[in-house]
Amino acid sequence: MKTKIALMTAVMAFSYSFAQENPHTNSQLKSYSRKIDSIVVSEKVKMNKELDGVDNNFKNNKINTDEKQKQRAEIASKYEQSINEKVDARKSELEEATREMVKDAVLRPNDSLRSGKNQMMLGLGGVKMRMDGDKKTPKDYLQSFEYAIALVGTGYTSKDKPFKFFDKDSDVKNTVFNSTSFVVRYENQLGGFRSPLFYRIGVGYRWDQSKPKYGRVFSQDNNMLGIKDFAKGDLKETHLDNHYIFVPVDFRFVLNPKYIEYDGVKYLDNRKSQFNIIAGVYGGARITSNIYNKYSNEFSNRIVERERLTHGVNDFVVGGKLGIGYAGFNIYVQKDFTPTFNNNANLTHKYGLQIGIEIMSVNF
Repeated sequence: MKTKIALMTAVMAFSYSFAQENPHTNSQLKSYSRKIDSIVVSEKVKMNKELDGVDNNFKNNKINTDEKQKQRAEIASKYEQSINEKVDARKSELEEATREMVKDAVLRPNDSLRSGKNQMMLGLGGVKMRMDGDKKTPKDYLQSFEYAIALVGTGYTSKDKPFKFFDKDSDVKNTVFNSTSFVVRYENQLGGFRSPLFYRIGVGYRWDQSKPKYGRVFSQDNNMLGIKDFAKGDLKETHLDNHYIFVPVDFRFVLNPKYIEYDGVKYLDNRKSQFNIIAGVYGGARITSNIYNKYSNEFSNRIVERERLTHGVNDFVVGGKLGIGYAGFNIYVQKDFTPTFNNNANLTHKYGLQIGIEIMSVNF
């Protein structure tokens, strides 16, 4: 169910930018979104009532722990199926809105794509969009706001080997992509109109995920965070998630600047595809952390446990970033100077090390 809703959310997010110029399509998408939200909220309200009833029975000693887990799993499965069925029934509305969007995009006059305005570029790095309809002179392009999404591979290092990528001695699995970041940033030029140096400052959300090796799980016992064998059943999925709000400050240096002359003044042409080096620092505050386990046993094929982390993780993180980019392709390495895990964690590798690639950026 989560995959299906996430996929529809992505389609609707892309569709929304096109629908702004077509009020009819925009109205259809908003109506569809409201109906889906109504379905999910309504079903979750009913599900929570039933789950509360199970919890009350457990508190009153009417059922034991195994029966509680079994009933909660059955209730969750029932409402997951109900939401899927009701969302599928509405799928034709989204398909109709999407057909109208595509038709409008094909028949739209070419004027909106001229002079470097409202461009969408596909490349190795993903999707890069420019929404520059209100910009008229080269000076206007030297400052902008940008929304960027990045896929990130998060690993952890020891203090004495801070840049050892994919360390086999780490307590967690080495995964290519297991985290995500979203950031909104403001960029402006430093120096004169021909300067190749820009600064960026923004605010974003960062989600880091870690999975123990060898089918083990994270656990917090006696105020300590550690990793242990799982003994409740057949483990299907497990991970620890850390969520942060962070503020990045970057400097972007254009390696092969291209220029344009306008009204007798020479400007760096920020619309051209150019190579860039990005370097910066960031600071983040942890919002929450949790442990997720999904497993099966003799009573149920799907039992989900979520446990909020109260020990072993630092509340703040500070680090540095170095990257390189060309047009819509941006790749970077990000290193935490402060450890993710504190002294209440029985882990050998505590310092975050990330490799990220921006898969989508919207410049406006």
